[in-house]
Amino acid sequence: MPVQRTQKEIRRRAPLWLAGLLVFNAVLMSVSARDERTQERKVRVWAQAVATPVQSLFSGASRSGVGFFQYISNLNNAAAENEQLKQRLAQAETELRDAKIARDENERLQSLLGLKEQREYQLVAARVIARDPSDWFDSAIINRGSSAGIEVNMPVVTTEGIVGRVAAVSPVSAQVMLITDERSAEGAVVGQLETSNALGSVRGFGKSGLLDMRYVPGLEQVNTGDAVTTTGQDGIYPRGLKVGEVIEVQPGTATKPHEIKVRPTARLNSLSEVAVLLYHPPPRAVPTPTPVTAPQRNAKGK
Repeated sequence: MPVQRTQKEIRRRAPLWLAGLLVFNAVLMSVSARDERTQERKVRVWAQAVATPVQSLFSGASRSGVGFFQYISNLNNAAAENEQLKQRLAQAETELRDAKIARDENERLQSLLGLKEQREYQLVAARVIARDPSDWFDSAIINRGSSAGIEVNMPVVTTEGIVGRVAAVSPVSAQVMLITDERSAEGAVVGQLETSNALGSVRGFGKSGLLDMRYVPGLEQVNTGDAVTTTGQDGIYPRGLKVGEVIEVQPGTATKPHEIKVRPTARLNSLSEVAVLLYHPPPRAVPTPTPVTAPQRNAKGK
């Protein structure tokens, strides 16, 4: 019985073994088969054909991932380059601004040197380093002092006109009392001293930034727009320096002087560079007393 059952099983499984052998034979034939033109094994060609779509899919995904990260990297690089360009631009703007300031300062100093050539006395160029914020005093501090030959009461000017006078001095700095200070006073004339008799005194008018010109005879002709210059009679300013321009006149009479408002020609609100005139007024001549002779006696008195 066991032998019969084994034979039956063999007969039943024989077709399966045969099919398996046929498949194995076909596989062997496929593996060994070659393309007549390229001599490539056909099984490799078939496998490559099946794998190509899958490879293309993974290759595209890989390129997309690499492209994304490359895009992020490019954005970071662009941001860094943009920041560097901003810093370079800011630095260039700073250098350009400094160059413009230096050029303007050089032009102003050159104009002050031109003022020196026009005058018979020396001057010291200085820079304004501080302004007095007080409402009671109108003054400025300059960066040159007694070590440069500056002394108290020396006039301070710009190419536009007088600024004030030195009120205090240290070895390396000096305080300048501006002409708008109420304590300031200068001898002045409307027009030119050689051709005008409209002589008076100019004083500071306080916070308005104007000057008050007093004692000008009411019969003298004075008009708005007339120039006001120094007379040199105050013992501080030399004659012929520009003081300001008449902007308002209340006419006087034969017994009442004009009331005149003057705007300074120097831009006192934006002082940057000034010049201190190393000026000493000429000594005033002292009148020589007339000798008194003793009275002569006549002959009868002997």
